[in-house]
Formats: sequence, structure tokens, C-alpha cells
Amino acid sequence: MFSRFFRRGNSEQEKSDALVPSDADWSFLGADIHSHFVPGIDDGAKTIEDSLTLLRAMEAMGYKKIVTTPHVMSDFYPNNSQKILAGLQTIQDAARENNINLEISAAAEYYIDETFTELMEREPLLTITKKQVLVEFSMLYEPPMLNSALFNMQTAGYKPIIAHPERYMFFHNKFERYRELRDRGCLLQLNLLSISGYYGRNIMEVALRLLEKGMYDYCGSDMHHEKHAAALKGMLHSKAYNTLAKYPFLNSQLCL
Repeated sequence: MFSRFFRRGNSEQEKSDALVPSDADWSFLGADIHSHFVPGIDDGAKTIEDSLTLLRAMEAMGYKKIVTTPHVMSDFYPNNSQKILAGLQTIQDAARENNINLEISAAAEYYIDETFTELMEREPLLTITKKQVLVEFSMLYEPPMLNSALFNMQTAGYKPIIAHPERYMFFHNKFERYRELRDRGCLLQLNLLSISGYYGRNIMEVALRLLEKGMYDYCGSDMHHEKHAAALKGMLHSKAYNTLAKYPFLNSQLCL
């Protein structure tokens, strides 16, 4: 379906596809489902001033809604729903006081490890929408409890959204694992900056392959700091923009 956006050559169609609108922004997405804007609780925004800077950048790039997703990771960021929602209130108040016209909500980016199922049994998980939950895991090795954790989530009524699947290096030579995850009912979320080569060429190539095969459901900024914001703004002037603008991401449905 999308293979024509990835062919190399000099056809008139490709030349046309390469022309990025001068007023390009991310408004076709509407909503961002992956970011780290709650100040001081993970490796994202450190202060409320940082949060406001990043929110202004998102508004300027055309976003209408933000679902910010602090890490929940037992070893490094032992956050819980109460702490995240308190932080959400802080940034909502600050955004309103500073005339930032974004709808802002919060979920979490849950790290799947040996403590995850216990956490899920202890408190309801924060959802992106309709019981959909953003999860990640080690980028170095496939956790042995991955399949059982995903099964337990689904048994509890949740639908996993796998954050940045292109960044899990151990899947790169096992592409069938991506299909298995989708066949198991998981959704896949592209990191926008992966397409730009921000995380390296191998990750970019896997992201393009997943995109070409129509395997992504959502995309997210995964924004942590101003460097990410600048890189995301820079993508608005790249050929990758047209490829992304033509893809049927589900993000805009969150704005309905």
C-alpha cells in the first residue's frame, strides 16, 4: 500500500512526493501519545519551565492534544498513578496560566519486567484511551516474561501499545516477531524521530520497513527535551514528512 513512498528513482511522482508544503506541521496527527512532560519524575522535563517550553513547541507544531506518559519503572522511576496525576494537574494549571491551548492528559509508559504484573494487580493502569496502555521493555534483550506479561494485560482487559518497536535491536533479525506481536493483539507505536535517523541508520531502516508494511498503529514524539523538539521541527522540512502525512495513524481519533 505504501511501497511507492519508499522507491528510489527519478519519476515525476517521486519528485512530487519530495515537495514538502511550506506550511507543514503535525496537525494531521492531532494528538501525541508519547512524551515526558511531567516535571521532575523521570528523564524528561526537569522543571515546570521545561514543561512549558516543550508544550509551547508542540502547540507551535500543530498538535491539539497531548497524552503525556511518564516512565513507570521499578528500578529507576517508581512512579504511580497518584504521583503522575498530581503532576498532570501541575502542568495543566501552568499551561492554562500561560495561555497554552492544548488539551493535556496523562497516561504512563510502563516498563515490562518481573515486577510489572504485580504492579498491574496493585492498581489500575493509566490508559491512552479505551483501555489501551503504552508499554516498553529492555532494548538490549527480550525479557523472558514478555509474552506472559502481555497475556496478563489482555486478560485484565487492556490492549498493549508497544512503544518504539523499531528500537528493540534484538527484533531486527527476527522481523516475524513484529507480526507475532500484532497477531497477539498488540498495537505498535512509531517514534517519529526514528524515521529521521535520529537513533541511527539501522533503527531508521527497520522503522521504514514497518511503515511500508502498514504495521504501525500510532506514532509519538517520545519528547524529553528541547533537542527532541528541535529535531521534530526539523522533520517538517524533510521528505519523510510526506510519507508520514499519508499514513493512516490512529492519533487523530483521540481528538474526536
